[in-house]
Amino acid sequence: MDMRSYARALITGASGGIGRGFAERLPGATDLLLTGRNAERLEAVAARVAKPGRLVKTIEADLTRDADRDRLIEAAEAFGIDLLINNAGAGRFGRLLDNPPEAERAAVLVNVVSVVDLTRRLLPGMLQRARTARRRAGVIVVASTAAFTPVPFLATYAATKAFDLQFAEALAEELHDEPADVLALCPGVTRTRFDAGPMFTPGNVPGAADPGDVAAQGLAALGRQTVYVAGLLNQATLGPVVLPRRLISSAVGMAMRLVAGRSC
Repeated sequence: MDMRSYARALITGASGGIGRGFAERLPGATDLLLTGRNAERLEAVAARVAKPGRLVKTIEADLTRDADRDRLIEAAEAFGIDLLINNAGAGRFGRLLDNPPEAERAAVLVNVVSVVDLTRRLLPGMLQRARTARRRAGVIVVASTAAFTPVPFLATYAATKAFDLQFAEALAEELHDEPADVLALCPGVTRTRFDAGPMFTPGNVPGAADPGDVAAQGLAALGRQTVYVAGLLNQATLGPVVLPRRLISSAVGMAMRLVAGRSC
């Protein structure tokens, strides 16, 4: 997939980290709609990625709020996106019983509810524009290497990322005959502003990945793979897990199509 084929992209969580990396690594011909909770940081990213002839818009939004998601979806439809990057994430390090209930709830709302809500409501328009322009739409869901196993002390976060992974895999199979590509991007520990609480700062972990590199790998994998694990060490560790998942999701998709055909 030539990334220049995407005319307009929406990036959630674009005020820093991997979201900023996506904004910086997309071609200058791709117009950008950037969203996040910090307006000042969003504007700084917008200024950083501005280029002659490129349209860059920002919209401050808290994805845990229904009204903010409604406002964002309305703006994205008006913007005419053909690439949706569900990058925003939330999570809290610690025992479930020790973490604030509102933090655990926010992780589910950002990592699960907003991903489903934005994708379901924006995808029809994206597909229609893709058909009209004879191009392809794209959806990237930023999951995590934590999606492949339960992670004590990140129980809710890992569970939501497992949801993201399976959601993207299933959606990719459902859209097999549509002009759209879906990717679950699974980075490991990355140098970001991700706030996991006072006990754990991912960006300080030795060997943490550069967020721009992770974004670049994701963009290169879109249209070529359904699940992409970022980083050579992560790939070596999880490769034996990822390949069977691809075969299983394809086989299950074929079986479910037969079931759907018989139930019509």
